[in-house]
Amino acid sequence: MSLLGIDIGTTGCKAIIFSKTGEILVSEYMEYPLIHPAPGWIELDPDIVLSYVKKSIKRANQKIKNDRVKAFAISCQGEAVIPVDKEGNCLYNAIVTFDGRTGEQYEFWKKNLGSSEIFKITGMPLNPMYSINKIMWLRKYRKDIFKSVYKFLCFEDFIQLKLGISPSISYSLAARTAAFDVLKKQWSDSILYEAKIDSSYLANPVEAAEIIGEIPDSVSEELGFIGNPICAGGGHDQACGAFGSGILKESLAMNAMGTSDAVIVVLDKPFLNEVMLINNYPCAPYVIPDKYTILTFNLTGGLLLRWYRDTFCYEEKELAGRNKKSVYAIIDDNIYSSPSNLFILPHFVGSGTPTLDAESKGIIIGLDLETNKAKISRAVFESCAYDLQLNIGTLESMGIKIENIIAVGGGAKSAVWLQIKADITNKRILTLENSEAASLGAAMLAGVAIGEYRNHKDAVNTAVRYKNIIKPRKKFLLSYKKRYKIYEKIYKVNKELLHEISKLNYK
Repeated sequence: MSLLGIDIGTTGCKAIIFSKTGEILVSEYMEYPLIHPAPGWIELDPDIVLSYVKKSIKRANQKIKNDRVKAFAISCQGEAVIPVDKEGNCLYNAIVTFDGRTGEQYEFWKKNLGSSEIFKITGMPLNPMYSINKIMWLRKYRKDIFKSVYKFLCFEDFIQLKLGISPSISYSLAARTAAFDVLKKQWSDSILYEAKIDSSYLANPVEAAEIIGEIPDSVSEELGFIGNPICAGGGHDQACGAFGSGILKESLAMNAMGTSDAVIVVLDKPFLNEVMLINNYPCAPYVIPDKYTILTFNLTGGLLLRWYRDTFCYEEKELAGRNKKSVYAIIDDNIYSSPSNLFILPHFVGSGTPTLDAESKGIIIGLDLETNKAKISRAVFESCAYDLQLNIGTLESMGIKIENIIAVGGGAKSAVWLQIKADITNKRILTLENSEAASLGAAMLAGVAIGEYRNHKDAVNTAVRYKNIIKPRKKFLLSYKKRYKIYEKIYKVNKELLHEISKLNYK
């Protein structure tokens, strides 16, 4: 018996089959392209994502052979929304998290309901990114699509539908729509009334470890399953990642080093106060009943590194191909060995928390004739670490104590990057034997749903194991304290200028 965790990210998907004790039996990954149909617009083709998800599952099943997948769940990116008709056909591309077209809808909410009221209901600070804004944009500007819509789905419920299961959306993902009441755990009547959207257009909200159906024979045969695996609710990728990191209580933080660089902490009760709102920190249901999370994020973590790779690292790509190594390993091997005097403000698609400024832009500052690629590589890593410290410092100022950081995701494979983060945050960073925490968390939820684990704690104790502890180096402590103070000023000093730049176009 095995468990399948499907992780659907912004730039790629994974299908990973785990044993009950958390070992990876088979792992398949496929990367898909982002689409930029207009300046500031960012989309995914849902049919391409679906085909890659199916291919990943089928390839995994072909390799697993006799170890039957008994259940699965989906870990999913937030905010992306897909309109489908009654036959399940996609009517428009998925508009992803950091797409920039919904400023008008943001202003609507600011004027009509206000940020405080929205936060009290949804736990989401007012921002253009949320799914409800994308739905409202489609209603106004694509009336032809709206007339044919059966459901507006996120990728979790969309993939369920395409696998022959009645679509449901987990509480943690539903919260990312900003149309969900996080205390009542149901779609918010007041939000949907203002948005002029009926709840029938949305999937049924469910607990993360709730059984929602099983794959029918035809789909099971197509994807190479043995029998009919059970589907559990699943969750937002950050919440699944926290669970797959073993976070059951306060004092631990997960740092998900994926497309975005996110930090999540778990709370025993919801925080919906003014301090949370001021710092733009969302509060959402966790994948464990009656617990909540605070999510902080830098939108361009791995995305920034990918941009750097594709824009500047042609030679590294060539070398990686010749030596059959990862291009990221080549970057690690040639990085500058001590703190850089180069700073990057990683606001390439706007800022994350605590400022959450969609109009901000990226900055590279400190260039001189001694700047080389090794220093730029280090500055890319340091920028994410400085932004991580910005959020950790803010959380601790709110009374949320963080003792250790658990690093997960693709970026956690870089020992260099982890050491830089430990040095800048002055925190111990733990890694996992299995760094694919979001997929593992989804698989564990499936295991809880079918009774393979007694409860969530049993799942963690059975399947999650820590591997390494990276300690901060004292020799860089003072150097990074000085540099962090500079980093804190960069956005504040340049905010007005960055907003002017954001209003420019290429005509």
